[in-house]
Amino acid sequence: MSALDGITILDLSRLLPGPYATQLLANLGAEVIKIERPPEGDYARALPPYWQLDAERAVGAVFCQNNRGKKSVALNFDDARGREILLRLMAQADVFVESFRPGALASRALDYESVRSRNPRLIYCSLSGYGQNGPYRDRAGHDLNYLALAGILQLNGAREGAPTPMPVQVADLAGGMFAALQIVAALVERERTGKGKYLDVGLFDAAFDWMQTIVGASFHATGENPQRGAMPLTGAYPCYNIYETADGAFMSLAALEPKFWRAFCEGVGRADLLDQPFDAAAMARVAVLFRQRTRAEWTAFAEHTDCCLEPLLDVSEAYAHPQVRARHLAQGGGAIPRLGEHTRAILERAQCTAREIEEWARAGLLGL
Repeated sequence: MSALDGITILDLSRLLPGPYATQLLANLGAEVIKIERPPEGDYARALPPYWQLDAERAVGAVFCQNNRGKKSVALNFDDARGREILLRLMAQADVFVESFRPGALASRALDYESVRSRNPRLIYCSLSGYGQNGPYRDRAGHDLNYLALAGILQLNGAREGAPTPMPVQVADLAGGMFAALQIVAALVERERTGKGKYLDVGLFDAAFDWMQTIVGASFHATGENPQRGAMPLTGAYPCYNIYETADGAFMSLAALEPKFWRAFCEGVGRADLLDQPFDAAAMARVAVLFRQRTRAEWTAFAEHTDCCLEPLLDVSEAYAHPQVRARHLAQGGGAIPRLGEHTRAILERAQCTAREIEEWARAGLLGL
């Protein structure tokens, strides 16, 4: 039995943050029912590149990765009759997740205050860019914007270069994790109180919180703005850096603790570097060392030298890595739902009659 077996989540969110949050919860055993507006459904279904699921169906890769094992109900909740159907489903759900701009569902009488009377135990999570209040409440944004305003993006990249975008959507994923954590905490609280609650999760909030953890702590300690490529863990120390190898590949050295730095220096026969783990002047000498061996040679060195040294892998190499395989980290389980695949079954479970379902389908409210 999984931790969240028996928990039903209605998910109105689209693209990445909300689906990632509910995928985390689905992985813990929750039943996640995607509510998608026909005819296109979640926008991520159509975003390239695509996974060819069968001879007839190619679906956006990001959608597939973040909606495994979920169910899909195709419902036009912009229509008043469709909203009433959604309210019937919400009356039986444990959790409701939405990612519209603040106020968008209130205009449809689907906000928390409007629905809590139907289901006082409902945990209602609003996941938005900047949260439900503040001067940026109604401002449009995406991951790059949240990282920019949180003080993270300015610090990403090499010291001598321009800031560069992150390879993964850090604010989106952090916000999704925050949402999942708060939902689980609210479920635990409901066991004590018997009552649901409203959760306001901002993607910008999550990015700012992650910034504060290390970068903000440094700022408060010194009173100075950290600089790109010059912070302790982003290029300031020779013991914690990225170095190019003889064959043009790269290795990550993270020998922060004295024992690891000692093992590295002794392993390469450079006792003269022992007292210089944090001396920027030693950086060039360490770089020369790394250019004397190939990535394969350094990887072999790391096998018998306990010094926190690992190669930089590309994505295909990461998927093939023995640690990834041993831990079963490459997630691929769970069917990818077709748009509206579970509409009839879910509505029948909510005591909707066959006659009602056919009538709603003819009216264009459902995708069956």
